[in-house]
Amino acid sequence: MAVAAIVVKWANAPGLVSGFYRMAIAVGIFALPFAREATRHAPSFGFAQDRLTARPVVLAAIAGAFFACDVALFYTSLLITSVANATLFANTSPVWVGLGSMILFKERLHSMFWGGVFLALSGMLVILSQDFMTHPTVGVGDLYSLSAGLFYGTFFLIIQRARQHLSPLLSWWISAAGSAVTLFGLSFIFNQSLIGYPPETYLNLAAVALLAQVGGWLAINYALGHLRASLVAPTLLGQPVLAALLAVPLLGQSIGIAQMIGGVLVIGGIFIVHRAKTN
Repeated sequence: MAVAAIVVKWANAPGLVSGFYRMAIAVGIFALPFAREATRHAPSFGFAQDRLTARPVVLAAIAGAFFACDVALFYTSLLITSVANATLFANTSPVWVGLGSMILFKERLHSMFWGGVFLALSGMLVILSQDFMTHPTVGVGDLYSLSAGLFYGTFFLIIQRARQHLSPLLSWWISAAGSAVTLFGLSFIFNQSLIGYPPETYLNLAAVALLAQVGGWLAINYALGHLRASLVAPTLLGQPVLAALLAVPLLGQSIGIAQMIGGVLVIGGIFIVHRAKTN
């Protein structure tokens, strides 16, 4: 997932275009495995818990639409701000997931959980403070990525419910297909052409599809069948730390002392969140 942010930077395509190809390529690659899985889990005799029914399918598709908005905003922000800033702001989702879990699903979260989340977010603020001082004109990109975090959190809350009745592959593919359709529509609305880019752009976008959507999100959909979204989302805060580290050799971006300290706080916050869920 962290590597994908670097590859998107290399692709240098509009956010909606990058997002569409990420989803469409992944959906195309797994169309046949999805069809086989759907046939096996389709309603027939009995009432198997993981059967393919209308409600979880609709939920997965709606989750995909929210994820499409997250991806579009996030990839757009990557083009106008640093990888560290964009990835960090987009990962404010644990706050929205935690609040949504409490309000919508009546989930009781330990005070230790919130302590871990806010320690991790404090680490993000420490890292961002240096970027704000050196790049004070990137506010629009930060706003895009912060909005992406809200859509990201909403996606987690919805897909968690769909995942209760669908296998990892089914929930992943349906949500990805929903994202692809949404991104295609948004590309048309905002007049962002899906063709005419150099070959290296398409190669990078194919790499993003394999790294992030196939490798990363298929694993996350599996995890969501065994862990709550309020645990999975904070764990993904480790992604910005890795993205910032990878940006040094791959993009030539530097990391200062403040960013190092912030990264330690983020990892410490994730550890506390996990302890809160197991104690």
